[in-house]
Order: sequence, then structure tokens, then C-alpha cells
Amino acid sequence: MIITISGTAGSGKSTIAKKIEKILNATRIYVGGIRREMAREKGWTLEQLNEYAKDHPETDVDVDKRAADEAKKEEAEGKVVIVEGRVQYHFLPESLKIYIKVNPDEGAKRVWKELQEKGTSGRNEKGYTLEEMKVRVREREEEDAGRYLKYYNIDHRDESQYDFILDTTDITAEEATVKVLEYIKENG
Repeated sequence: MIITISGTAGSGKSTIAKKIEKILNATRIYVGGIRREMAREKGWTLEQLNEYAKDHPETDVDVDKRAADEAKKEEAEGKVVIVEGRVQYHFLPESLKIYIKVNPDEGAKRVWKELQEKGTSGRNEKGYTLEEMKVRVREREEEDAGRYLKYYNIDHRDESQYDFILDTTDITAEEATVKVLEYIKENG
């Protein structure tokens, strides 16, 4: 089984994916991590890579195709695979497609809090005030959506493309994980 997880910034996608990975003894492929590593290798922030990506589709397309190919390989070996990436549902239409969303201001608060607690190195982004983070989260959402529309002719925010949608604005990561797991067990 392949499970794809998409969604909005700060919604808990990674937290949920990591928890499910452990519970299901799954293989997790994290597209955002691959892109952050690509940026680090170039000596860039993720923002700089995303800016470069506007005119260099290979920074998205190659990573997305590689993640999908790896997921298919892992599944062929009998593993449960979780692929966390905003457009992986498109590359893996046979997957169980999950969309995790959050109110944009709440998502920005969560991202900002993580940066305060862990520092910027894990996310490969510069420091922001909370208000700047709210603006940046909205900007990045639009930038990402623009690239996906340009490269793949899709809008990852169109919820009709997903099998299960969960709004985490008013629930904990643990509650969200339980809801996603229940869905997977009933439909996987």
C-alpha cells in the first residue's frame, strides 16, 4: 500500500507521517526533505531554491518523479509506503490520498514555534517574526501552487482529488494521527 500525504504548511503533515510510519512499520519518503537537502547542497535556503525553481522545473519534476519511483519500488518489495509531498497524489494515483489542512494563521504559528524551538537549520529557512511567518506561509503556498500549475497543470489545494481530508486547526497531532490511522485501516 502507498499512502500519499499532502496539505498546507503547519498542518502537521510531517508529524502525522512520522507517527504513522512507526505504527505501521512503513517506509517514509519526504519530498520536502529531499528539496531542503538540494537547497543545502547548493548553499541556498529553501526560499532561494523555490525562487530558482520558477524557471528550472527540474528542481521539482526530478524530485517528484524520483520520490514516486522509490515509492513504487518499496511497495513492490511488500512494504507500506508513506510519501509526504504536496503533489505525490498526482504521481501515485493508485495511492490512498490524504490531505491535511490547517487555518493559515494557525499553520504559520506552528511553523514559527518549531523554528523557535529547533532553530532554522532543520527547515533550512531564515528566522522570521510571527507576523512575517504568516505572510511567508501565504506567499509560499501561492508560489508552490503556481509552480505545480505550470509544471503539472494541477492545483494541489483542490480537495476533490483526495480520498480523505482532515482539518487539524483545532485538534492535537495525536488526535489527527488517530483519525488518519482509522481512515487508513478502514480503506487501505
